[in-house]
Amino acid sequence: MPELYYGGDYNPEQWSPEVWAEDMALMRRAGVNLATVGVFSWSSLEPEPGRYEFDWLDQVLDLLHGNGIRVNLATPTASPPPWFSLAHPDALPVTADGVRLLHGSRDTYCVCAPAYREAALGIARTLGERYGDHPALAMWHVHNEYGSTCYCDHVAGSFRTWLQRKYGDLAALNTAWLTAFWSQGYSAWEQVFPPRRTQYLPNPSQTLDFRRFLSDELLDAFREQRDVLRELSPGIPITTNFVFGGWVPVDHWRWSDEVDLVAIDHYPDSAGIEAEQQTAFGADLARAWGKGRWLLMEQAASGLHDHGRVQAKEPGRMTRNSLSHVARGSSGALFFQWRASRGGAERFHSGMVPHAGADSRAFEEIVEFGELLPKLAEADAAKVDAEVAILWDAESWWATDGPGLPSSEIDYLAAVRAAHRQLWNLGVGTDFAHPTSDLSAYKVVIVPSLYLVSDEAAEAVNRYAEGGGQLLVTSLSGIADANAQIRLGGYPGAFRELLGIRVEEFLPVGGTIELNNGAVGEGWSERVRLDGAEAVARYQGGTLDGLPAITRYRNAWYLSTWLRDPAYESLVEQVVRAAGVEPSGLPRGVEVITRTAGDSQYRFVLNHTTDEVSLPYGGLDLVRGETADKVSVAPGGWVVLRESVR
Repeated sequence: MPELYYGGDYNPEQWSPEVWAEDMALMRRAGVNLATVGVFSWSSLEPEPGRYEFDWLDQVLDLLHGNGIRVNLATPTASPPPWFSLAHPDALPVTADGVRLLHGSRDTYCVCAPAYREAALGIARTLGERYGDHPALAMWHVHNEYGSTCYCDHVAGSFRTWLQRKYGDLAALNTAWLTAFWSQGYSAWEQVFPPRRTQYLPNPSQTLDFRRFLSDELLDAFREQRDVLRELSPGIPITTNFVFGGWVPVDHWRWSDEVDLVAIDHYPDSAGIEAEQQTAFGADLARAWGKGRWLLMEQAASGLHDHGRVQAKEPGRMTRNSLSHVARGSSGALFFQWRASRGGAERFHSGMVPHAGADSRAFEEIVEFGELLPKLAEADAAKVDAEVAILWDAESWWATDGPGLPSSEIDYLAAVRAAHRQLWNLGVGTDFAHPTSDLSAYKVVIVPSLYLVSDEAAEAVNRYAEGGGQLLVTSLSGIADANAQIRLGGYPGAFRELLGIRVEEFLPVGGTIELNNGAVGEGWSERVRLDGAEAVARYQGGTLDGLPAITRYRNAWYLSTWLRDPAYESLVEQVVRAAGVEPSGLPRGVEVITRTAGDSQYRFVLNHTTDEVSLPYGGLDLVRGETADKVSVAPGGWVVLRESVR
């Protein structure tokens, strides 16, 4: 499409045809150009096995097409209908405790159950045959938020097959899992099961491989539908919406190569400034998965989750959040959902049309944003400027997401978010990168708690540092190899020589710990021995008094505790300045995202504060169509500028 996508999930099966007519008028008023249809419509499309009711969907697609709105047509396989669950109880998911879950929610399926895979492929093929050449069709949306987990016998059989492909024989598996520990050595494949509930601590290598297996199995299920849709409607892009969370057994780096367009759902879990920080985090991560281009498939139009409460977004926040995604590479902004449901489990999930209806403040902002978005389309091809990268690895998250670690407070996501938050506070453009990728384009690379490091990743990080880039490694990095086995000889095993240190012991902290530069750490400390590095800061007091806490060896820095803000920000500022990267110097809560295309530079200025700010940025204001040498941005406001940079 020549314009940015704007719209959201449309669920006409929940409403009468009279409401459909109103929807068309409101969509035109709001500037909607893309509607995601059919995500949870399996029971409406196929109320009984093999009996299809397409009349309603025919009408809806024709209505949308007649009103100039393209369709992102979904396969409804994330929510099988009740008749399927009754006919195939073995396709219902089983928990790690051995409890088979019943129908009554979404995601009640086992991805390894043959009956489910056959039925999912069948409904996808039926939709492809009927709508593959419909003039409204803009893209296919396969499934919804892949991530369901099951531990049943179907899964056990598929897991064994996956392990046989990976390891070849039991001897290799026993070595990789170190099954000599606790007498777990396997002598037949039938002895190997998913990591179901057990007496005490599970084997960490087994649980890690199970997460890897689930990611691959879910990807195979996606590929099956994708391939049949590609055959039936060649040239139509196919995607699925990536969902982010600790429960998701999906390695999005691997999945990103299998979709035509990376699409994400993003819902911050805080109503404070953290929501803006998390929005930037999610968008930067999506851009990395999408190699620059991606799409925000879902967000909330109004609601913000905040520790068990749902807060309404204040005026302007929906627009700023959406612009944060667009500024960071999203080819538009979509929502879940178009019209807030009047019933069902998510009846209080906000919609573009709220329960209050079109005569509401929230819908007026939806209309205003629909008028704004087309004015920004020219920036869509511009590259987001970033001189710093953070390494991100789902497998390190999985490897630290379980028992048996030195502290129950270890939190990989929190560590990565903390690193990103400091760069956001400093106004430094940030990318994410895979640990095995070529990092030479960046002036600074931060490695937060990269617990699991393959030999390939260790080589990539070492090669980057040897090339002269500034490197900041934080605690719990480089500890284990790809099989989750500890790298011996002292921590951080994979990076020990690179950092010029040797960590002998981990010392988790119940409270805080002070450093001699006035900084405060919490939750974690380490006994660090210098082996070529110098101490930038030392522990003060306690058993580690006088020992190194922050070190530097040439261009490689190491942080051995969990620094509190703003001390962490101060350290990150030291590192980026050492690389010649200058913080923005903007007031806290004001962010500027810069994108470049040829000799044009675009600045997205977002003011998340309650004060007006004046900035020395000039250029053409794409929203107002005016040119100025400097801009003033209202409290909670935004400006998008284009200037020439010959």
